[in-house]
Amino acid sequence: MAVTPFLAVQERLKLNVHKWQDVLPENNLGWEIIPQLIGNHPSHFVDTILELQQFGYTRFNWNIGCPAHQVVRKQRGCGLMPYPERVEAVVNEVLGKTDCRFSIKMRLGLKSPEESFAIMERLQDYPLDFLCIHPRLGVQEYEGKPDLETFRRLFEMSRNRVVYSGDVFDVDSFQKICALVPDLQAIMLGRGILRNIFLAEELSNASRVNTIDKSLLQNDLQERFLHFYKDLETMMFATRGEHALAPLKELWHYFRFFWNVSDENLQILMRKTTWNEFSVFAYSLMH
Repeated sequence: MAVTPFLAVQERLKLNVHKWQDVLPENNLGWEIIPQLIGNHPSHFVDTILELQQFGYTRFNWNIGCPAHQVVRKQRGCGLMPYPERVEAVVNEVLGKTDCRFSIKMRLGLKSPEESFAIMERLQDYPLDFLCIHPRLGVQEYEGKPDLETFRRLFEMSRNRVVYSGDVFDVDSFQKICALVPDLQAIMLGRGILRNIFLAEELSNASRVNTIDKSLLQNDLQERFLHFYKDLETMMFATRGEHALAPLKELWHYFRFFWNVSDENLQILMRKTTWNEFSVFAYSLMH
């Protein structure tokens, strides 16, 4: 299961389905795709969900956790968390006027953890698909340590299923979360799986004894990454053409960790302005 980059909700007359090409089911075969929505107007959520359901989607996620300044200042993403009544209004409208499974991705709050507790209290009686919680405040963005104790309190309070998200980069960080909250049933992998596309595989195999020579394993992973990257490039260019260069550059801020790309080489890569120039230099970094 994968949650898409967020799509802005709009009223029906302004919806542009052509912008959804890279998240449509036929372009993501083999995955259950959950469109992630962002916005703050209840009726716009209903209009957008009803339109997306025509493509076969049944589950939707609402992002009220994004800490980006340009999102927060519009009272979207984490900018909504100080307003629990507005959060409830959207949930009430969506669940009352659609038959979808609706989930929320949130943080501990924008400026205070009390914001998340106020939202949790209002949502207790709504049958949400799940609540995904990143245990930082919006003002922290991705700095500082996750507040795992507050996450545990929210987990124990919720009558809806809770999913953990945040700083799961390796087996050790995964096991730390599981030890703190033994009843946790699911974890969302975000930045961690972009930095290491094999992270889910490593976590699922964490209890097994690995006797494979690590140098051989690393060579195998590099070959598998190259196959993955070739398919990714092909898919992105096919759906968005040269416009795919910007999101591919964003991904390379994470891929660089797998290939140990230096700051200098990353800057050179980011300065490439055409798809072909970017592709040639990217492949040189992977050999």
